[in-house]
Formats: sequence, C-alpha cells, structure tokens
Amino acid sequence: METKHGIKASPGIAIGPALVLDTEGVRIPRRTVPPEQVPGELARLQVAIHRATADSRAREQEMTTRLGKDIGKIFASHALLLSDQALRYDIEMLIKAESYSAEYAVSRCIRARVKGLDDTGNEIAIRIRADFIDVEKQLLHVLLGEHPESPDALTQAVIILAHDLTPSETAIFNTKTVQGFATESGGPTSHTAILAEALSIPAVVGLGKLLADVSGGDIVIIDGDAGVVIIEPDEETLARYLERMQSKADAPARYEELRDTESVTKDGVHVELLGNIEFPTEAAACIEKGAGGVGLYRTEFLYVNKTGDPTEEEHYAAYREVVAILGPTRPVIIRTLDLGADKFSPATRGIQEKNPFLGLRSVRLCLQNRPLFKTQLRAILRASVFGDLRIMFPMVSTILELRQCLSLLREVEEDLHDAGIDYKPNVPVGTMIEVPSAAIMADVLAKQVSFFSLGTNDLVQYTLAADRDNETVANLYSPVDPSVLRLIHMVSQAGSRQGIPVNVCGEMSGEPVYTALLLGLGIRDLSATPRKIPEIKHVIRSLTIPEAERVAQDALQMETARDVASYLRGHLRRFLPELAE
Repeated sequence: METKHGIKASPGIAIGPALVLDTEGVRIPRRTVPPEQVPGELARLQVAIHRATADSRAREQEMTTRLGKDIGKIFASHALLLSDQALRYDIEMLIKAESYSAEYAVSRCIRARVKGLDDTGNEIAIRIRADFIDVEKQLLHVLLGEHPESPDALTQAVIILAHDLTPSETAIFNTKTVQGFATESGGPTSHTAILAEALSIPAVVGLGKLLADVSGGDIVIIDGDAGVVIIEPDEETLARYLERMQSKADAPARYEELRDTESVTKDGVHVELLGNIEFPTEAAACIEKGAGGVGLYRTEFLYVNKTGDPTEEEHYAAYREVVAILGPTRPVIIRTLDLGADKFSPATRGIQEKNPFLGLRSVRLCLQNRPLFKTQLRAILRASVFGDLRIMFPMVSTILELRQCLSLLREVEEDLHDAGIDYKPNVPVGTMIEVPSAAIMADVLAKQVSFFSLGTNDLVQYTLAADRDNETVANLYSPVDPSVLRLIHMVSQAGSRQGIPVNVCGEMSGEPVYTALLLGLGIRDLSATPRKIPEIKHVIRSLTIPEAERVAQDALQMETARDVASYLRGHLRRFLPELAE
C-alpha cells in the first residue's frame, strides 16, 4: 500500500481500478513547409479554427444543459479564445514569415502566451493558462486528424490517473464509469477542478510524481475530502473506506431534516450559517441546503474571459438576480473585485509584475483604477434597494486602504443622490482579514466597519509563506497552525470588543473538524460552500459553547499544526464519528 498526498479538488471518495492516461501529448510531425505550401497551411488553419470553435460551442450547450450556464461559460471562454483575431493574426504571421506548418505555428504561438502566464501565482492566470493549453490541444487534434481514445467510451468503472486534465477532457467523463480522478499537476481553483465538483467526481490534484508508481488495473482510492490517493490499499484500509462511502451515501437523507431547523448550539447560542457562491445561479443551492443567506458572493466571473470590462448594468443584473432568488430579507455579502494585475480585462492589460501575490491586486488595483471600482459600487448600491446587500472589501492590509475605499463609496453615494437614482443609504460595509497586517491591526480596523470576514485561505498562505497550490510546499499549508489560530483569536476578540460580527468564509469554515475550534475562538458567523452547510449545521447543533471553548483553549496551548489537527480529529471522532475521517 502506498499513500500519496495532494491537493483537494473535489470532495468525495472513489474506489476502483486505475486507468492511466497517455502523458506524451500530441506529436507534431513537421515544423516547416515549402513556401508554395504556405497558402494551403493558412487554409488548414482556418478550417481547424472553425471546427474547434464549433466543437467548443457544442460543448458549451451540452454543459449548460447538464450543469447550468455558469459551467457552460468555461467552454464559451474556449470559443472566445479561438475567435480572438489577435491570436489568429499571430499564428498566420508565423506561417507566412517562417513557413511554419499550421500545427507548429499554433503550438509556438499559444505556448508563447502560456509562458507569459507561467509562475504568476494568480489563480485566474492558472485558469487561463489551462484554457490556452486546452485550445491548443483542440486545434492540433483537428489539424492532425487525431481522435485519442476517450474515457467517455469506457464500459466499466475506473479511476482516471493523468499528468493533467483539461476542462474539455474532464467534461466528457461519464460519471457512471469515471468514479474519480487524480493528477500530478493542477490546483483546486482550476476549471478542471470546478468541473469535477459540478459533476460530483471526487478528485485530487497536485500530487507530483504519481504515474510511475501505478500500473493500469491497480486498485486506487481517491479521498477528495482529505486530498489523499491510496494505491493498492490493504484489506483494513479498503474496508474502512468502503464503510465511509456508505456513510456518505446515507448522509443526504440523514441531513435533509436539518434544512429548515435553526443553526443553534445545544445550549441555545445562534450561529449564523451562510453560503459562498461564485455565480448567481448558485444562490438557489444556499436555500436548498438551509443557509441563512450568502456570506461571500465572488464577483470575478464578471471580469474574466471578457473582451471588455463589465458595464454597470451587467453588475446590476448579476446582483439583482441573487436578490431575486434569496428574497429581500436574507443577507447577501458582495466581495468587490479580487483580481491581480494580469491580462484579464482592458483595465489591467499591460501591467507586468514579478510577484503578483504581493503586488497590485484587489483593492490596490481598484484604488488605482477608480472608474472600474466606482462602476461596481454604483451597481451594488442600486441593487441594495431590493434586498439586504452588504459590501466587503478584499485584501485590505492597512487602515489607509480601508479609509480610501470608504471615501470612494461615499463619493458614489453622493453621485447617485445628485442624479436622483435610488439606493439604500448606510449599506453595511465590512473588510476581509486575509493578511497578517490586517489581523494585527484588527482593533483599529474594527472601528471603521460593520463586520469582519476572515478569508482563511489567503491568511494561512500569507502567514506561513506557503502556496497551497504548490505541491512542493503544500505540506506547510495548514489552517490550524498555531500562528494562524492566534491571529484568528486576535481578530475575533477585536470584533467582540467593538461589537461587530466576525465571519469565517474560507475553506476552514466548511470542514466539520474545525467547527468546534472556530466557535470556541468566538466565531459566531460561518460561510461555506452550500453542499457543506448540512454537515456544519449538524456539528453546531451537537455542541455546547463551553465545550467548544475548551477545545479552543486546548488547541491554543499546542505548538504544532500536526498536534492540533490530531487533537481536533480525536474530539470530533468522540461525538460525531461519521464526520471524523
């Protein structure tokens, strides 16, 4: 038995025989052609682009029908890239100037763009890089007339193992036969990971060296909850995972009765339980799973893979759609633009940075592009008339940044007032606590806002200087590292002293093993992916606050993340064993 640790991409457990996909990729038979064949190569390119675009549009329609329009947009972005006139012009120029074959020109041109996106550290750049590679494969398969064996033709259940998978490859998986997958590369925010979760396929990515250690037919366990892959498990391990699979299969019926019950501890303390969404259509899942509203509405989808920045009306429509689904009384917390200075819209095009994680991103970018920022703020304020909308600024690191954001919001309010446009005055405004400087200064920031929201994903990686998407240092990334727990406790205490709620909206809030700890640290607001809400509500209703406080006190005395994690698992195992693994 061999255990591999990677990055959680899609939850769930899958067990089955391994199918190792070919990792050699597409071979280009020739680099150049005689000059007299250049017109023919240009014609071949035109045909390939047309066919690949049609295939992407067909895949968009298929995925929209199966999984919703937001998943379909992934393939719309492929069609958008294929119809990019600048990309086509650059490929054609390589064919004309260098007498390159159409295949080689496609590969050279797209790889140059991919190289420009390498090592940026930005999750949106990672997605776009993967989209370019996907488009390259589509064009090369058309040009070379290749039709590689497809997993959608499988007749028996398997676990897919590959170096990497593109969204197009993942989209054709038949969920009756592809039980799960694992890849050597990739991250949890990639389009492939998003598709896996939408398809309910357990997945682990970023495993590093894997394929050399597996043979086709080996029994493999994919633990998407823990980010673990087990090759050729022993009988005891296999039996344990089979039992867990059965428990998970029974869970929906077990938690269904909790949907309309209050999120309250055994001793009567209310805990606000909200949902995280990335697209407007996901708001319905919050209601379905028993959330009290939306605690994190990411708005980056409005900007990504677009030929221009979104208009005020596009923003307004997206916010009104969520309010229409949730109704006028449920809170909806909208996070303003949280992108880095990458080539994703005209507003940010041309800005090059050596270290985007520590550069011009989020509110820093917005404060340098005030028209962009004002457009979003105007739309939020206009939509606030119809519901309980709240505004949240991401990646604030200093009190000056926060004051500048608040000042700009007041300017927008004055503009709307002078124009006679309806808006709700005194919309609640909060700030995310995602960097150590903000956590340390929480007592000062708390005087300026109506609420805090702890973005634990970024807080962990900035505190520990460890990128969770980098498999070589992923072992250092732990939300229960003692340094992180002390910062969370510090922020919770600062919020309590000022009388403002402190929400946790990172992945930590959606893991049952951390619920008692967070409540014990003083957190009374949690926001998680909708599918996680029933489990978290179950844990909340099984705890008392004094018990949670004892858990937190014990954890704060420990010196290593390993000790804390082991302690928390042991505690959960004692009173909710079905959730402890």
